[in-house]
Amino acid sequence: MAATKSLSIFLLIAVTCVAGGQAANFNITNRCNYTVWAAALPGGGVRLNPNESWSLSVANGTTGGRIWGRTNCTFNSTGHGKCLTGDCDGVLVCNKTGTPPNTLVEFALNQYNNLDFYDISLVDGFNIPVQLSPTYNCSSVKCAADILGECPTQLQVPGGCNNPCTVFNTTQYCCTSGVAGCGPTDYSRFFKEKCPDAYSYPMDDATSTFTCMGGSDYRVVFCP
Repeated sequence: MAATKSLSIFLLIAVTCVAGGQAANFNITNRCNYTVWAAALPGGGVRLNPNESWSLSVANGTTGGRIWGRTNCTFNSTGHGKCLTGDCDGVLVCNKTGTPPNTLVEFALNQYNNLDFYDISLVDGFNIPVQLSPTYNCSSVKCAADILGECPTQLQVPGGCNNPCTVFNTTQYCCTSGVAGCGPTDYSRFFKEKCPDAYSYPMDDATSTFTCMGGSDYRVVFCP
């Protein structure tokens, strides 16, 4: 009996170690009728013409991961240039976050209780519709509303709908006064109405953070 119990513990430890060493695959597909320059941290960036995909492997334990799309980009043969939205310091292969506005997919893999945490965020504004779907039987999240067509006048910029923090730079919209001073605003309510599953302001956790058991792969679709 003791030997059986020891073997069970050994197998549990072995499985846990294997799971912890695996990587999650993100299959990123452009279903838009225009070119999207996909970007990821970690991961870099690639050009995706309509119906092209990019397979990205991300190590378990990764925190602060993000994926976004860039629009209207021009790069030279060395991978330097600029994008109208989502630009990451003028390079094709990103090693910095993108410039707002950009619709963000955010994730942290194999965290508390071996859970993956993921969301779609409009805290940096909106530029491209996107959907994130785990391959496990977990919740899919999507933001595909006509935000560009209905964007409030004050937030309108070429190619996107900006976030109020970038536009107005006040403590109210940037939540720089901490949790107590950070709440929904008329602008965040606009984003929340259009995409109920997405983060609309920095403390919008209760209805915007999703979890899945660690070990899942993910599908990201631009213009789902």
